[in-house]
Amino acid sequence: MPDCDESRSTHDKFQQLQSRLQRQWHSLDAQVDSDSDILVVPSLSLDRGELAKVEGCLHYEERLLFSLMRLSNPRTRLIYVTSVPLAPIAIDYYLQLLPGIPFSHARDRLLLFSTDDYSLQPLTQKILDRPRLLDRIKQALRPDRSVMTCYNSTSIERDLALKLDVPLYALDPDLLYWGTKAGSRQIFAECGLPHPDGSELVFNDRDLAQVAADLWARQPHLQRLVVKLNEGFSGEGNAILDLQGLGDSTNYLSRIEAISQAFPSLSFQGHNETWTNFKAKIGHLGAIVEAFVGGDGKQSPSVQGCITPTGAVEILSTHDQILGGPDGQIFLGCQFPAAEGYRRQLQDLGLEIGKNLAAKGAIERFAVDFIAVPDSDGNWDLHAIEINLRKGGTTHPFMTLKFLTNGYYQMDDGLFYSQQGKPKYYVASDNLNHPHYRGLLPNDLMDIIAHHRLHFDTSTETGTVFHLLGCLSEFGKVGLTSIGNSLAEAQQIYQKVEQVLDLETQSIDPQSTLPIAWKCR
Repeated sequence: MPDCDESRSTHDKFQQLQSRLQRQWHSLDAQVDSDSDILVVPSLSLDRGELAKVEGCLHYEERLLFSLMRLSNPRTRLIYVTSVPLAPIAIDYYLQLLPGIPFSHARDRLLLFSTDDYSLQPLTQKILDRPRLLDRIKQALRPDRSVMTCYNSTSIERDLALKLDVPLYALDPDLLYWGTKAGSRQIFAECGLPHPDGSELVFNDRDLAQVAADLWARQPHLQRLVVKLNEGFSGEGNAILDLQGLGDSTNYLSRIEAISQAFPSLSFQGHNETWTNFKAKIGHLGAIVEAFVGGDGKQSPSVQGCITPTGAVEILSTHDQILGGPDGQIFLGCQFPAAEGYRRQLQDLGLEIGKNLAAKGAIERFAVDFIAVPDSDGNWDLHAIEINLRKGGTTHPFMTLKFLTNGYYQMDDGLFYSQQGKPKYYVASDNLNHPHYRGLLPNDLMDIIAHHRLHFDTSTETGTVFHLLGCLSEFGKVGLTSIGNSLAEAQQIYQKVEQVLDLETQSIDPQSTLPIAWKCR
């Protein structure tokens, strides 16, 4: 473990490196004609146990392939690193979407590197463990013209930035706490935002039972609690504790004991999770409990923003999230924009949180998840749930739309407009899947897209853009963003893709529909 002097030296060197960002960060704007190199390291530097729950997680490094659209700037060079080589057809697919740029010109400005390592170790660590590869990447970058971007920032991303001498346009790892469940709750309290009653951070099951009993005592009518791993993501680290049937004893010690005995029967949201495994993660990651927010017609919206290296806060988008799993805790997809009834309120709350984060020194992406519950007067009560300080599941569909249309988000109405002034909408998912899709190669998908004309049409700026092509053959799932001129049209485009894939794989279901959540509005 590094001593204090070494840690201080690393911190000081990183801060000095980051001071270059203020003159370089604008190179990440697709609308700025800048002569720069962008290094994309799409490492999922997350808890490996939690990451293993996501089928095809290794291929989620492909989610940042929307970054290839930055090559629409004719002087931008892009270096993209992955754990395993990308299918050439996936690269061609994205480059052919670039408006007004010859394919060969863009391809000459793209450099691809791979570690040829299929393990679940974070990509960033794989690069650090390969000094020759690290040296080749460094030689490809032009000094003082390069910026590194990533999926999420940890100490190893900081180490990589220092070794490459490239500023990191991402969160300082020293601020990671503010993107945890406990850190989020602290910021909500500082901002005076409504959020569910909950607990402090604990690191063992006995303390967890105690804080759960404390919460139950404060709210005796509660029927369910949510147990959350402090660094869980996409809802995979959540579990539901059903308080009904635990008895109505008001004795504090009896309640703690009843809750402790109920832990093995928690409703785990993650795939193949067990109490034994979950308990071990509590010791490693920590956990909190929160009151479960219920209500008929509740929705799960989010707001996304960005903090520039100068401290300016910008709202980028709002979404209604599509959730699944046993108790509706797992992120499956999203639709843009969020419902009109709470869209502007999301923007206002997002700005408050963004300013709080900026004052703490955070930069780049942030997203805030909420639960919206309608009241009897038709208004919406918003409850802040958590802050994500990384490029999440709503990042790539929005950036895909932005780069494809070169359009703009308007705060007045919370809509996105193309350069022709036409509002655009989309439905997106990382989880269009069916066992019958297994065995489809990326080339097969391209054949299907072309035959049924499912691809994005640059003349109408509608259609579907696919991602996660590497997941298709082995895991039978693919990601997509279906863009329309109305939300209904975007849903129809998405549904057509689903129906075509079912037909082409001989698994058509005439009753197949969009998830119910997409019909709630």
